[in-house]
Amino acid sequence: MTSIQTACVYCGSSTVSDPAYDKPTIALGTALAKAGITLTYGGGSPGLMGKVADACMAAGGKVIGIIPEAILKLEARHNDLTELIVVDNMHTRKRMMAERADAFVVMPGGLGTLDEMFEILTWRYLGIHDKPVIIANIMGYWDKLLALMDHMAEKKFLREHHLKTFVVARDVDEIMAILTHMPPAPQNVESEKI
Repeated sequence: MTSIQTACVYCGSSTVSDPAYDKPTIALGTALAKAGITLTYGGGSPGLMGKVADACMAAGGKVIGIIPEAILKLEARHNDLTELIVVDNMHTRKRMMAERADAFVVMPGGLGTLDEMFEILTWRYLGIHDKPVIIANIMGYWDKLLALMDHMAEKKFLREHHLKTFVVARDVDEIMAILTHMPPAPQNVESEKI
């Protein structure tokens, strides 16, 4: 069994996104359950968020959803989870997701996914956490973003070591290989810093 016990998955909630990303997202949810890794995610039911949670639950896994009250007015909560936590705001949601996770997986998504990814990467290079961050470049989805980050480093707005605060996986097999062979981060960072 892996020493990574809980993975936070960031992904899109769009109901009109390209369906090509459904299959790998479902495969990730299933693989997490089979590996005994608890899924922590944003608590919604639409889009890839709902698909990863449904797949994990269907395969016998544990799923913790964390959703702000304001989001409940915009999208449906997921009612068939191991645990659903309703919080007061987005900042609390992101902090709780970060505290509960041993690793982070960034699947395809939109602005919310970008927000979560850049915050967790920034927290990592500032030393607020030292947990693995995996950018799931499924079917090249993040190619242009990764090129932008290289450009930012070339122009000295990012340092080269910032580009080493994450790993890139091309498919679910690579994501799971990283999760199951990576030790958890040392627990020397105070949770209130997250």
